[in-house]
Amino acid sequence: MLILGLDPGLGTTGWGVIRADGNRLSHVANGQIRTDPSMQLPRRLALLFGALGEVIRTERPDGAAVEEVLGNSNAQSTLKLGQARGVVLLSASTAGLAIGEYHPSIVKKAVVGTGGADKKQIQAMVGHLLPGVKLSGPDAADALAVAITHAHHLASAQARARRSTGIGA
Repeated sequence: MLILGLDPGLGTTGWGVIRADGNRLSHVANGQIRTDPSMQLPRRLALLFGALGEVIRTERPDGAAVEEVLGNSNAQSTLKLGQARGVVLLSASTAGLAIGEYHPSIVKKAVVGTGGADKKQIQAMVGHLLPGVKLSGPDAADALAVAITHAHHLASAQARARRSTGIGA
């Protein structure tokens, strides 16, 4: 299964694609989509939508996972981040992808083992879990961490389903 992880941002949206085969994970691709802060908001959102559509057409994922937004003290920044996240969700949904959504602390705990991990720890663990990965930047690393989290959650759900039906027990 190919999973597209997305770390929404108006200035930079990270994306990463992994292949999940049971508990085996491998890196497929990753990148960052940047928008120019001098452009008007509607244009930036349209560019983000178009670029994500191209990533989805090129990589052909089976599903997607998106990090949830944390608010901050600047309401305007939080609102713009929420609008970018809406575009990210719309892009994946329009492509017909099932979407998992994860709080940042869940992603950190799934990848690093603690919900308070910093960006350097996430990057290090992504490199460990996906040997040979060349990261396009910290937002791409975060997106790959979201994809890894989704893969773990899917594997756990499948294992629970097998146990409850007695298949493979």
